[in-house]
Amino acid sequence: MNADPAGHHRSVIVVGGGQAGLSMSYCLTARGIDHIVLEREQVAHEWRNRRWDSFCLVTPNWQCQLPGFGYRGADPHGFMVRDEIVRYLQDYVASFDPPLVEGVAVRRLRRTSSWAFEVVTSQGVMTADQVVVATGPYQVPVIPRIAERLSPAIKQLHSSEYRSPSQLPPGPVLVVGSGQSGSQIAEDLHLAGREVHLAVGTAPRVARFYRGRDVVAWLEDMGYYRKNINEFDDADAVRFRVNHYVTGRDGGRDIDLRAFAKQGMRLHGRLVNCGHDELNFSDDLARNLDAADAVSESIKDTVDAYIARTGIDAPAQERYQPVWLPESGPSTLRADEIGSVVWATGFGADYRWIEEPVFDGRGYPTHQRGVTACPGLYFLGLPWQYTWGSGRFCGVGADAEHLAIVIAQQRIAHRSFDVRWISGTPTSTYPDDDHWVIPRTVA
Repeated sequence: MNADPAGHHRSVIVVGGGQAGLSMSYCLTARGIDHIVLEREQVAHEWRNRRWDSFCLVTPNWQCQLPGFGYRGADPHGFMVRDEIVRYLQDYVASFDPPLVEGVAVRRLRRTSSWAFEVVTSQGVMTADQVVVATGPYQVPVIPRIAERLSPAIKQLHSSEYRSPSQLPPGPVLVVGSGQSGSQIAEDLHLAGREVHLAVGTAPRVARFYRGRDVVAWLEDMGYYRKNINEFDDADAVRFRVNHYVTGRDGGRDIDLRAFAKQGMRLHGRLVNCGHDELNFSDDLARNLDAADAVSESIKDTVDAYIARTGIDAPAQERYQPVWLPESGPSTLRADEIGSVVWATGFGADYRWIEEPVFDGRGYPTHQRGVTACPGLYFLGLPWQYTWGSGRFCGVGADAEHLAIVIAQQRIAHRSFDVRWISGTPTSTYPDDDHWVIPRTVA
C-alpha cells in the first residue's frame, strides 16, 4: 500500500509491521475494523538487517503459527534460516493484503481526548480512536559504557551488526554475553576457525533433544507455552529473564560451552572492567556454567516426570556429564590479545515518542495482556505479554485476537455513549472527561 497516510483518520492505527503488527492487522481485518499499519522500514526489516548470515530459529518450524498462516513448508521439525523467515513474513502479507504503509516512522503519540489520539509521522499527522503499539521490545542496541575504555585499535560492534566472521579483522575475537545471540555468534566464529574468547553470563541453557524428541515438543505437550504470566509468583522477574541458549543450526543441537572450551575456545566469567591495556573478568565462570547446566537438567526432570505420569513409551537417555571444568579464580586478558569485540549485551526499548503515562519506573509498559490504563492504547508483541509465546511466532496471534476483541468492545461502547449523549440522556461522565474509563469486560 503506497497511499499517503497524512491527514487521515482511522478507527485503529497499528504502529509496527513485524509479526505482531501483521497479526493484529489480520485479526482486525477479520472483524471488518478500519485500520492502518505503519511500518518505519519494510516488512521483515529486523530479520533481514539485524541477523547474522547463518542465523536460524531456535524453535521448530511447526511453532510458526501466525493467525491464518501456519507453517506450510516441507520441514516442520526443521529451523528456518534468516532468508526463509523473511519469505515467511512476505508470504503472510501477500496472503491477506493488509492496509500496510512502509517507510513511515511514528514520531509522536498523544491522546487529545478520551476518544482520540494524534499520531505524528514522518509523512504527516494522523488521528485514531485506538492505537496498538507493536514495535517489539528490541529497539535500541545496548553496549555497556566500559566499552568506551577500550583501545581505538580494537574493532567493536553490537550483535545486531554482526554478519559473518569475515566481517571482523584478523586476530582473536571477544564475545561478551552468552545468551542466545552471544552463544550462537561465538559458535559461528568458532566453527569458522577463529580464536574466540567468550565472557559467560548467567543465561540458562536447554537441551535440543531429549528422550527421542525435541525438548520444545515435550514442553508444548506439557502446556508450558500456554502457561500465562499470572500463574507465576514472580511475574515481573519472569518477564525479564534471559532466554535459554540452544541452536537450530544444522538441524538443531545443544550449545555446550564446555565442549567449545575443550576444543579451544577461551571461556571467562563476566566482564567487569576494561581499559586500553587490560580486560578483567569475574571469578563466576564455574558458577555460571553450573547454573546453566542445572536449568537444563531440571527441564529434563520435568520431562521425565511427565513421561512417567502419562505412561508414554519414550527411550531412556543418559544425563549430561560436564566435559570440561574451568580453573577457579578471575581471569585477565591483555587488550593486545584481541582484535575485535562483539557485544551480545541485548537491547533496550525506546518509547520516548509515546506521551502517555503508561510506563513503570523501568520504562516498561504497564498493562494487562496488552491493555493499558489509557483507554484505547494497547501493546502487542512483548516478551511474556501473557505467555512464553507472546513475542514469538507461536503465541503472538492469541494476544492479537484478544486485543481485537477488546478493540471491538471499545468501539461498541464508544458508539453507545455517542447515542446516549446526543439523545440528551447521558448515563455516565461525558467522554471528554479525562478521568472517564470504559469498564473492560475483557482484560
